[in-house]
Amino acid sequence: MPLKFIGYMLAAVAMICVSYLTTGPSAAVTAEVARKCQALKQQAFPPREIGNPAAGSDKGSGADQAAFFRKCVANGGAVDDRKK
Repeated sequence: MPLKFIGYMLAAVAMICVSYLTTGPSAAVTAEVARKCQALKQQAFPPREIGNPAAGSDKGSGADQAAFFRKCVANGGAVDDRKK
């Protein structure tokens, strides 16, 4: 029984180490950049019906919006080629 417990503890420590190594300082998105990118995304992808976000967007799918947001965050809140 103690040997099994030690194995579980080593596995837990290994998982913590791997998760720590995969998240670096660039993994954190500041709230300011996220707000700016959200606003840019809302401008680039206006809702089909005003006041009803569930209606979707006229200018792209959810995947397009997610890609736009990721690109904006990767560029620090700057997107040069906005969709119109």
